[in-house]
Amino acid sequence: MFYSDEWKDFLGLLAEAKRPNNRAVSNEPYQQAVRKGYVKDRNTYLKGGPVSTSAGGSGYTRKPPNSRALSAPPIGEEVETETFEMREELQPEIWRGNEMWEEVRARLLEIVDDFIDGLDVEVRIEDIRLTGSLANYNWSKYSDVDLHIVIDFAEIDEDTELVKSFFDAARARWNDLHAIDVYGFEVEIYIENIGDLHHSTGIYSVMDDEWVVEPNPREIEIDFASARKKSDNVESRINLIGHMISRGKLAASLKSIERTKLKIRRMRQAGLTSPQKEFSPENIAFKILRRNGTLDRLSQMKYTAYDRHMSLNEKKK
Repeated sequence: MFYSDEWKDFLGLLAEAKRPNNRAVSNEPYQQAVRKGYVKDRNTYLKGGPVSTSAGGSGYTRKPPNSRALSAPPIGEEVETETFEMREELQPEIWRGNEMWEEVRARLLEIVDDFIDGLDVEVRIEDIRLTGSLANYNWSKYSDVDLHIVIDFAEIDEDTELVKSFFDAARARWNDLHAIDVYGFEVEIYIENIGDLHHSTGIYSVMDDEWVVEPNPREIEIDFASARKKSDNVESRINLIGHMISRGKLAASLKSIERTKLKIRRMRQAGLTSPQKEFSPENIAFKILRRNGTLDRLSQMKYTAYDRHMSLNEKKK
């Protein structure tokens, strides 16, 4: 096990942050109050009313029909269905047949070396893997270079959750600071603990220059109707949250945002662990939400609600 003094300091700060605060919270009454307010706002929202769409509301004048929510247009209006379809070949700028172009591989390895060199922690890389649609036959103009760096977290510290927190922060900062494209596809770095299950039908080891899981160019039927229904449901919840924020229900909004983010994570995990994996309706719904900006909107709502909730605008006399 090896780590620097900076790493020890970081572990100490994270351990302190993980300790629960000393304030006692009575969850039941609060949750009941939040739910009561949520239901009231939901009913008002679905019945219509003076909702400003610029404030994040929907402006409904009637309850949406069960067939699909009115919160989003049909799938073809903002996400083309053909971008999810299987191709006859792997992306030709990245692959020569089923082998990665050497200049692409060399550049990806260089990017990872630069990322690792920028860390304050000594790291031994187990593998570097390309996953996602660019390692499969369903690539499109929306695809990213999903570059996973595999590391043994326990080799750095026995508290693997703290190690994960460190790497999550490091890779998020790197992705925010850099906009590197490989033939038009943006590079996104991820840090993966050795032994973690990665649910994908295409995984390529950039380090070893070989397939870990070679994709099969078989025809796959994607249930777009179910995917659209799932994404519409999430969008409706987010529209409601926007309405709550505009009404000043900030604490309730923050709770709803966390519940919605958890719902999205569970939805995608359920899809990735299903037999259809990345082609499941749940994962396609997640991609719809990401492509049409809904996930970014939810994150921005969280910042807005928190900032307003924590602000002191008028001193009480």
